[in-house]
Amino acid sequence: MATARSYDQACSAAHALDLVGERWALLVVRELLLGPKRFTDLRVGLPQAGPNVLSQRLRELERTGVVRRRKLPPPAASQVYELTDWGRELEQVLIQLTQWGSRSPLRDLTAAVGVDALMLALRSGHDPDSGLDASYTLRLGEDAFSIRVAAGHLTIVRGEAAAPDAVIDTDPRTFAGLMVHRQRPGDAIAAGTLTVTGDADAVERLLDSITTPEPAPVPET
Repeated sequence: MATARSYDQACSAAHALDLVGERWALLVVRELLLGPKRFTDLRVGLPQAGPNVLSQRLRELERTGVVRRRKLPPPAASQVYELTDWGRELEQVLIQLTQWGSRSPLRDLTAAVGVDALMLALRSGHDPDSGLDASYTLRLGEDAFSIRVAAGHLTIVRGEAAAPDAVIDTDPRTFAGLMVHRQRPGDAIAAGTLTVTGDADAVERLLDSITTPEPAPVPET
């Protein structure tokens, strides 16, 4: 299936870009990795995308079978967008792309970052050889996530963990700084931007398990 702006090549990589290569398309997929969202929720996660552009991307992703719409039962009765099984296969693509992009020397680490982007970065940066075995509730403002690390795998679901080793309360910007080791937990606690309940050492080990890759070289001009 060729799209309106197609590379018109039999190459599978080119065709994949026909499907998800438009601006904002892959970021819509990123926002839906942890479950369905309403249009208004997508706007919160992608504030720079205008409503018309976002609507167009969603229509295109629906048409190509990456995203589907679903109406929630009463009393919610609202419409949400979610990934299809095929669309969910892009998760590994996004993890690899995040790992590749994290090496860019041109990335602005001080720019704003949303909670879903942080969760993708956490999964992408986790060292499977860290030996960590723990569970956490991470609260970022109004959003809560259950994080489980075991046998080299880090999994994240929306909502609070049933019996976490530690509960982490902070804001997205502070957590982003902790993830790239720009700030230590003790400093954030002292500054009042981080609260840890439970096993503080487990929180230290979680953050230490996030790798900081060597930046790619900048070509000489």
